[in-house]
Amino acid sequence: MAVLKRIPPRRRREGVTDYRARLKLVKSGRPRLVVRRTNRYVIVQLVESRAGGDRTVLTVTSKVLSRYGWRAGTKNTPAAYLTGYLAGKLAVEKGYTEAIADIGMRTPSRGARVFAAIKGAIDAGLRVPASEEIFPDEARIRGEVIAEYVRSLEEEAKERFSASDVELLKDLPSHFEEVLERIKGG
Repeated sequence: MAVLKRIPPRRRREGVTDYRARLKLVKSGRPRLVVRRTNRYVIVQLVESRAGGDRTVLTVTSKVLSRYGWRAGTKNTPAAYLTGYLAGKLAVEKGYTEAIADIGMRTPSRGARVFAAIKGAIDAGLRVPASEEIFPDEARIRGEVIAEYVRSLEEEAKERFSASDVELLKDLPSHFEEVLERIKGG
């Protein structure tokens, strides 16, 4: 008699879901702060796990930052932080006080954009257990590193980017602060 080999679930085979990690998150009973990165945007969601399936409470993508005047890229570290901050602010307004970070199948590496989004949610008032040492430096969050890089390119930057983009990127830290104040204000 042939022994049948058990085939793992499709999402596990595709490398999309780690069921062991997901089970721990679901058993915690707290909502999950789900952070995902695409090729163009950063997506932050607050998800509650229920018996019938997950329920998404709120979704914020970095695309909505343009409503607050954001003119820079939508997938960089400052945009990730601002997206997380906005999601955290909306979650607190809806009465949520804590969540557990869910970065999916991403390998956790210090200073990653997903951790910038989590730091933004924490700074907005949402309690998310995370170590301070995993977050990006303040200079990266504010965009100082990007501004410094564009200044170092000077001549090459003028060839690669439009003049208005070069000026925006050189002044990214102050632009970041302006947008953050708009998000805080309303």
